[in-house]
Amino acid sequence: MALDEALLEHAAPLGRPVLRFYGWTTPAATFGYFQHHAELVAATTLRPLIRRPTGGGLVPHDADWTYAVSVPPNHAWYSLSARDSYRQMHAWLQAAFARLGHATTLAECCDSTGPGKCFGGGWEQHDLLFQGRKLGGAAQRRNKLGLLIQGSLQPLPTGIARAAWQQAMRDVTEAQWTPLVVPAELSERALLLAEEKYTSAKHRERR
Repeated sequence: MALDEALLEHAAPLGRPVLRFYGWTTPAATFGYFQHHAELVAATTLRPLIRRPTGGGLVPHDADWTYAVSVPPNHAWYSLSARDSYRQMHAWLQAAFARLGHATTLAECCDSTGPGKCFGGGWEQHDLLFQGRKLGGAAQRRNKLGLLIQGSLQPLPTGIARAAWQQAMRDVTEAQWTPLVVPAELSERALLLAEEKYTSAKHRERR
């Protein structure tokens, strides 16, 4: 979470979108920036329970694939509405899964989930669906520094290697993706955010 927020803060100096794939060393759960911590403690047994820098609902991270996209404010994606940005993100995922031989769809409308949950059996408009179930959901944060999207895929289709999906995400765009050399100041900022914010009970339980 700290590195994702640091990527948002450095989106303009980096000057181009950054696609980050990451996983979890232990089962955990994240929840939206504006959610109330006390209401979510009983909703999952997964710990740690971490407040995200983006909005959205409660997301379990015990068997999912996670990613983040940061976009600088001078990029065309930054100017999209929140709804169109969400649709564009999942259309990108849809194209990647199609390349891997799995047909997915974007939800035309909503099917309510459990209160405050991103993955609870239902879906929101433009969520990614696979065989009638939600496969992908995401949350966003936009400010003058840039746009940050954080997403999760679960439950995953069988027969797809994580590395193959990551490659497909790069291959289905026209962009020339190159490995990011993380600037020292970005890395230092992420470490500071992790220490002072994301491991802090005050931040986690602020609402």
